[in-house]
Amino acid sequence: MNITSDILAQLALPDIDAVAFYKRDEITTDLICCEVEVAGRVWTFHEEAAGWKDLIAHLAGLPGFRADWYAEVVHPPFAVSKTVAYQRR
Repeated sequence: MNITSDILAQLALPDIDAVAFYKRDEITTDLICCEVEVAGRVWTFHEEAAGWKDLIAHLAGLPGFRADWYAEVVHPPFAVSKTVAYQRR
């Protein structure tokens, strides 16, 4: 799924309950994924989708969003390493 401005509009920052990042083992590489929870619905995206950088820039506007999420997720290689980058309090 491409991450378009229409999709980002459905992920209004005040409505986001949680954001988590993890990676999937794709045999020879890892695929970084993101789950965004809004009103009980979980949206799943991955780093190879068009618009990934726009999604990350959008989510970075959340109060208390963990800017270190990437470093937490990438190591060690081929391990799930799920990291919660934002949780509504």
